[in-house]
Formats: sequence, C-alpha cells, structure tokens
Amino acid sequence: MAHLVLTLVGDDRAGLVQTLADAVAEHGGNWARSELAELAGAFAGIVLVEVPDDRADALTASLSELSGLLTITPYRGRGEAPTATGEQVTFTVLGNDRPGIVRDVTRAVVVGGLSIDRFTSRTTSAPMAGGELFEATVTARAPEGADVSAAVAELERLAGEIQVDLTVD
Repeated sequence: MAHLVLTLVGDDRAGLVQTLADAVAEHGGNWARSELAELAGAFAGIVLVEVPDDRADALTASLSELSGLLTITPYRGRGEAPTATGEQVTFTVLGNDRPGIVRDVTRAVVVGGLSIDRFTSRTTSAPMAGGELFEATVTARAPEGADVSAAVAELERLAGEIQVDLTVD
C-alpha cells in the first residue's frame, strides 16, 4: 500500500470533504487519518490516505482535477511511522494573546529536548477583560530515556515570564 499525505486548502463550502472522499474511494483508497478545519473562511487540512501501490499515481492525477475547489499537494509517505517511544507530556497554555507567543512556547519545548507531536491553538475574545486570549494544547515527546523535567521547568519559567497559565498533564 502507498501512503499519501495530502495537504489541502480552499474556500470553505459544503461538500469539499465529500468530493475528496469520493476521489479516494474511487481509487480503492482508505482515508486513514485527518485533521481538517475552517479557518477565516478557508478550509484547510491534512489527510493520510492509504491506496494500492498500482493506483497511487491515478489518485494523484485525479486530485489535480479538483484544483478549482481545493489546492491539494500530495506527498508520498514512507509507510507507517514507527511507534513513538519516550515519555509523552501534554500541556495547555492559556493567557493574553500577544505577538510571538507561539514562537516562545515552541522554543521552550525544543530547548527542553522535546519533539511536538500535536499543536492546536486558537484565540478567543476575553469577555470580562477585553482583548484576546490565546489557548494552546501541545502534546510533545521526549526522546527515549530523556527526562521531561527540564522541558517542564522551561515551560514553567516561560509561563511566569509571559504571565500565562500552564497546565501539565
């Protein structure tokens, strides 16, 4: 089986996912995983598709026909990723939004020696205080045998510096 990672973006409208799912199914493919979202009127996402080796090129060609609806960029994966090892940590950051907050949070994760598995963020209005709140949930993994305490300490230091709440699971 070939593994195709599809990144997609287009103007949001009803039926986009169905159109893509139809193309995958018509080529004997299996929709394995996806992360899809509407962002500021655009529909964007990433999809992992498994398709028989002899049908991968035909699926890729048919996806180019959807260019009026979506811009789709296929990437031929190397197969299933190895099972992740090492300690996993999930944390949530909540506080006033400001330019550079994602850079600062991700830097703290990397300085601590972790690799990000999943990063989800959003901003919302702060009803009582005005302004915008930033909220992120991050799942990261330490290399096998590494101690996540250094990363947690760096995140706690950052939380105090930029005055955000940090919750570590």
